[in-house]
Amino acid sequence: MKESTYTVEEIAQLFKISKHTVYELIKRGELNAFKVGNKMRIEHSEVEHYKQMKASKIAPAAQQATTIKPAYTLNLAGSHDFLVEHLVKYAAIESAGLALQPSYIGSLEGLMMLYRGNVDIAAIHLLDPTSQQYNLPFIRQLFVHEPITVVRLASREQGLIVAKGNPKNISSVRDFSRSDVTIVNRQKGAGTRFLLDSFLAAENINPQLINGYENEEWSHLGAASFISHGSADAAFGVKYAASQLGLDFIPLTNEKFDLVFHWTSENKEALEHLLDLLHFTTFKDSILKLDGYDASQLGKIIYEHR
Repeated sequence: MKESTYTVEEIAQLFKISKHTVYELIKRGELNAFKVGNKMRIEHSEVEHYKQMKASKIAPAAQQATTIKPAYTLNLAGSHDFLVEHLVKYAAIESAGLALQPSYIGSLEGLMMLYRGNVDIAAIHLLDPTSQQYNLPFIRQLFVHEPITVVRLASREQGLIVAKGNPKNISSVRDFSRSDVTIVNRQKGAGTRFLLDSFLAAENINPQLINGYENEEWSHLGAASFISHGSADAAFGVKYAASQLGLDFIPLTNEKFDLVFHWTSENKEALEHLLDLLHFTTFKDSILKLDGYDASQLGKIIYEHR
């Protein structure tokens, strides 16, 4: 019986990577292929061998992580997110060869730092109010010629974080304009603040009339803690932050949270190592139960210009 074979397109779909990445794997000799006419074919046994090789290469090494110096270090800037925190910790424990250095400065500033060449990765969730698309409209404007890859991390629920039992009966951003409601906001440049502003604009609400609009916090958990301590009545944030502090949550939208890789000759191997971690380790399994997240597309390449 003949062994089944795969096309490059089928391999890309199987591993949730781009065709360009498949060709790179073949070029580097990590995935053996043969030609039928002008088309590449990969045997099933070769695919299984590649999976085993990668699983062995990125096997858990928690007992060594504290003693082995990372072979690769990547600088990441952008939005604060619990998944990013989890990815940083996972890389440090499970993959002794990779270290991620995060800087949580907001989606917009993270993308600008990537554009300036100051970091390797940006973590973003920016809603374009005109197209109602996340991230890609901003990326296409900035990165015209640069080699980049946009990788989906997750979809996540954003909405209103309120006190347990919702004593102020807050149901939408329209309630933010009430005189008896005080909010805590995220810092300028944060994707969550962009999202809140788009909701306020849709309701024709002047932000200057909102109590607490100028009160800024730099993380979801920090904003939620204001609610927990009774210093504010509401915040715009992610469901996971509310569940962590036992607060109520009113869902308003699902947004796309992506990682943007800016490829250089210096970081190429490190970024490929990170892609392997996303595609071939148990990282996805470790986050599937996080409240308010949908990681079903984790590692999928959304856009690429190489």
